[in-house]
Formats: sequence, structure tokens, C-alpha cells
Amino acid sequence: MSLPAAATHFTVRTADGLTLAASRHGAAEGPGIILIHGLGQSRLSWMRQTAGTLAETCRIVSYDLRGHGDSSKPADVAAYADPALWADDLHAVIEASGFARPILVGWSLGGLIAGFYLRKYGQDRVGGVNLVGAVTKLAPDLLGQAALAHVDLLGSADLGVRSAAYATFLAACFATPPDDADFRRMLVFNGMVPREVQLAVPKLDSEGLDEVWAAIPKLLVTWGDQERHTRLEMSQRVLDLNPAARLSIFEGAAHAPFYERPERFNRELAAFARG
Repeated sequence: MSLPAAATHFTVRTADGLTLAASRHGAAEGPGIILIHGLGQSRLSWMRQTAGTLAETCRIVSYDLRGHGDSSKPADVAAYADPALWADDLHAVIEASGFARPILVGWSLGGLIAGFYLRKYGQDRVGGVNLVGAVTKLAPDLLGQAALAHVDLLGSADLGVRSAAYATFLAACFATPPDDADFRRMLVFNGMVPREVQLAVPKLDSEGLDEVWAAIPKLLVTWGDQERHTRLEMSQRVLDLNPAARLSIFEGAAHAPFYERPERFNRELAAFARG
């Protein structure tokens, strides 16, 4: 087994001229994995993967979505409103990674972005997909109460309302609260996200993605049974669309099973990537 290399940081230029911040982690050899975080989060969300056992056997690239973390943050709703922009960003990251057919891991909004990529670019450059508490269709009957309750609050013009919503939205991601240091760090990068992102994301067009989910030959669906942001039906429908898909339910975990159950998550993802 090769030892994990020290993290290296790099930037990726998008098709529309923005800059995405990215980091490379893990073993010198092994399956390639690209981690795609959720709304309001950052590449630091994956700390228990990039600095955990997953990095011992896999090569990992994590990146900040546009409007998040250290990536460019245009103050324009239009910069976030077109699914093709998110797809193009992921395409640029895949190209920059140098990975041949990486596994895409899409958490929450990251699942939707993986779908946008596959809808535009097809499956040839991807070895498989792991959907984690993922949004596979923007529909109120598939979203959990925590997500629905925060849509207007996160996009509020009132900074007091918006900042309070960051904290409650984040807290609802966990069945067991993170330790104080981790939660403070998470809260900071949630607060870095422009209001324009929060206004644009709920209106993204997710039509036509069912055909994408149905066609993926290697698909793992991960869901926590204490989830409050997406309903089980959001994940179950993918299995109904794709008989090759496999569901892994994490008991006692909520929207971020990779943080709450990192040992099991890392073990399952590494096996999926190798398979």
C-alpha cells in the first residue's frame, strides 16, 4: 500500500472565466475519486475522507463549487442559474485531475451537479457515481422538512435572518452535533456563500435527469436514516429507475454520513471505487 501524499492545492479555470479552488489528496496510486460538496459547504467538508483511511488507498480531488469556499463568487444570480455552468465546472475539474474515469461522489446539491455533468457530457469519462443524501430532482415532495424550511430564509435580504438560517441549516445536517471546532469551521464557510447562490439553486432545472440516473452502470446510493434534508423517496426513486444501483443506509446518521460514520463510509467508498 502506498502512503498518502501531502495535500496539494491548485486552481481550475472554468469555461466562463471563473476560478475554482481544488485540492489533491491521497495515495500515489489507486482509484481516482472526485468529491462534490453540497449547498453552502466547501471542500473542507470532506476532512474525514481526505485525511482519513480513504486517502490511504485512493487518489482524491475535492473542490469548492462556484460561489463557495475559495472559488470565485460573482454577485450575479445568472452566474449560478444555468445547470450547464455547474456541469462545465465539474468537467473542468475532471480534466484537471488527470484521473481516468474517476468515481464522482455527489453530496446533496453535489448529486444534482453530477447529474448535470452526465446529462451534458455523458458517461465516458466517469467510472461510477456515489450519491450521498443527494438531490436527484428538485421537487418539494422529495425534499425533507429542514430543506423546505430554509429555502426562503437562506435567500433572505435580511442579513440577520440569513445568518441565523446558516446555523440551523447546518445543524440539521447531523444527527449528532459535530465537535465545536468543526462546527465553527463549517459555519464560517457556510457564511461565505453569496446570497445569489441561495436564490439561484432552488430554481435550477432538474428535468431530464431521470434518464441519466437510469443509465449509470455503476451506482451507489448512500442515505442516513435520520436525514432531514432529503426524504428516503429521493434516494429510493433512483433504485427504481436503475436496477443496477445499490442502496446503503447509515443508521443513526443524518445528511452527512461521511462525517458521522467516516470509517464505514470510507470503507464502502474505497471498495466501490476498486470494484
